[in-house]
Amino acid sequence: MDTKDFIDFGKATIDFVANYVETLREKNVLPDVEPRYLFNLLPEKAPQKPESWQEVLKDVERCILPGMTHWISPHFHAFYPTANSYPAIVGDILGNSLSCMGLSWIASPACTELEMIMMNWLGKLLGLPKQFLSSNEGFGGGVIQGSASEITLICLIAAREQTTLSTKQLHPELDEAIIKTKLVAYASDQSNSSVERGGLLASVPIRLLPTDDKCALRSETLLKAIKEDLKKGLIPCCVIANLGTTGTCAFDNLVELGPICEEYNMWLHIDAAYAGAAFACPEYRHFMSGIEYADSFNVNAHKWLKDSRKLVEACSVDRIYLKHDKQGVIPDYRNWQIPLGRRFRSLKVWFVLRTYGVEGIQQHIRHDIQLAEMFENYVKSDSRFELVTERSLSLVCFRMKGDNQLTQELINRLTARRKIYIIAATYREKLIARFVIGSRLCREEDVTFAWDEITSQATEILRSVTPPLEEGSEESLKTRLWQNQKV
Repeated sequence: MDTKDFIDFGKATIDFVANYVETLREKNVLPDVEPRYLFNLLPEKAPQKPESWQEVLKDVERCILPGMTHWISPHFHAFYPTANSYPAIVGDILGNSLSCMGLSWIASPACTELEMIMMNWLGKLLGLPKQFLSSNEGFGGGVIQGSASEITLICLIAAREQTTLSTKQLHPELDEAIIKTKLVAYASDQSNSSVERGGLLASVPIRLLPTDDKCALRSETLLKAIKEDLKKGLIPCCVIANLGTTGTCAFDNLVELGPICEEYNMWLHIDAAYAGAAFACPEYRHFMSGIEYADSFNVNAHKWLKDSRKLVEACSVDRIYLKHDKQGVIPDYRNWQIPLGRRFRSLKVWFVLRTYGVEGIQQHIRHDIQLAEMFENYVKSDSRFELVTERSLSLVCFRMKGDNQLTQELINRLTARRKIYIIAATYREKLIARFVIGSRLCREEDVTFAWDEITSQATEILRSVTPPLEEGSEESLKTRLWQNQKV
């Protein structure tokens, strides 16, 4: 293809994307394919000769879309929302076309400096303390990472190195390798799976601690665990606290946890990947009371540090080909992350913040929460269902009353029908269904559609298990549901 063909390809793809987004409401949110479906549709080898862009785009429709779970569909109510908007898509296009690798300031000054400015804009939008922001006087600052999982990992690495260094200073006779075998970190049992994975990759064991009736980690639990581990000769190094857990969107008590971290010289990292965005609205900032105790804070997009030097010291490796005469004057972001290279992702943030404005972002967040309140009221109005925890922002946790198998069957049926997507979680041995407003496209009619889908399947389930079962007769319930499916 010549240059004109590629330009036409790009223009057609933009039209394709616009049409995809505008017609999502008509598509099932979950695909109807089996594993390895794509292997049957694509050849085993790359084509020997160039193919037309029209054929390529046609195969996106034929091969790729049928295998997509549509995360930005208005019927997607699982996990948490993904960052998606037209300005962000345009920012991706421009960032990819500029194709810089902003590993250092000299590698692309605009890439580094726009990211510093955008992270300050975001930090101020969320109401973060000024010590987290970039300034000539301090060492704070933000960085855009690839995911919250990466952030957890690099914070554990920084905490590991800082604790090892401070322990070595107190006990020069100890070998660093021995010190690292004694490190331990803490998080609540409601933490995201990425916390445990980060511990594995950073070689820092994570103790998952029990939570209170609101799924929050409290000071007495943390303090007890720390004292137990100190008696065993272990060295506490990090606490990962949650502001909005994955399962129930619970909030740990930072006001209680922070002073303990200070007393025991432990790194305090705050995971606010989902709920942190709500702090753009002042009425939700009470959730982050105690944030001043934190060493690092992340929200999807993405992380702030109170003292970036601690991270740079843990991750910095210099080579002669990476040196430049402005080092130390301004950040080299390669030392703030796992990869060496990095994309011009701050363009996305710049485009979104400028085209939506603070008011537009606040309006979007409040709209999502209003839709969740609407769904919450639906649940309250139907005696067959119960709310398991209080609605938290745009997440509603509910279940069918009775045995866990009823809720499991409901989720199974909804998944099989593919019209809406919700997932399960657990709360105090109860199986629950999570309903979150996951798409910027979601409207009141979509919430009503979801509730109708849920209640119709609940009716079918209850019809299949009448007359009522005695409480606790799970095996009989499973048998009846299975027999009904066979029929």
